[in-house]
Amino acid sequence: MALARAATTYGLSSKGVTSVDWIEEMSSFVKSIDRKHMLTIGLEGFYGPNSPKKDTVNPEFWAADLGADFIRNSAPSTVDFASVHIYPDHWFKKKSLEGKLMFVAKWMRSHIEDGDQVLKKPVMFIKFGLSDLNKEKGGRGRIFAWQFFVEGMEDYNDDFGIVPWKRASTYEIIIQHTCRLAKAHGTIASQKENLKHLCNQR
Repeated sequence: MALARAATTYGLSSKGVTSVDWIEEMSSFVKSIDRKHMLTIGLEGFYGPNSPKKDTVNPEFWAADLGADFIRNSAPSTVDFASVHIYPDHWFKKKSLEGKLMFVAKWMRSHIEDGDQVLKKPVMFIKFGLSDLNKEKGGRGRIFAWQFFVEGMEDYNDDFGIVPWKRASTYEIIIQHTCRLAKAHGTIASQKENLKHLCNQR
């Protein structure tokens, strides 16, 4: 298990100075009370205005001006691994699916290289996938679900939420994984009977 402590929080200055100070302060505080869990930041992975990659790897010009910087934000020693998002449907409005996939390949290579050569840390792509706009072309093909909904909550969907039981294959995967985790780590008392009933059906 790992903790993500910024989750798409941006700096108050375009150079990202405020966000770096905040990350250093908060990650140090979290480590002072919990040294058992790994810690990451949870930002998209955009390169800041002083990065040579701001024009060659960022999705578009606006990404460098959000007050975050992948290298600087991930560098503190209290941050155990770097994390990156991949949401090409939201970052590009006019690219074709093929163009988006080409960008994703370049985006991933760049961050993996930076983790290996610059940060000397692992890199995890923690949120990714195509939106519902591309579901006929493989949308929802992600491993970390952004939002689970029940019926009636679709108005809150940002194109990346799912109602699990509306997609049988997705629902089956979630149940299988839940049962494996319950078997490996145990369950809380209030959920024991529910999980027993659910997992015994498999």
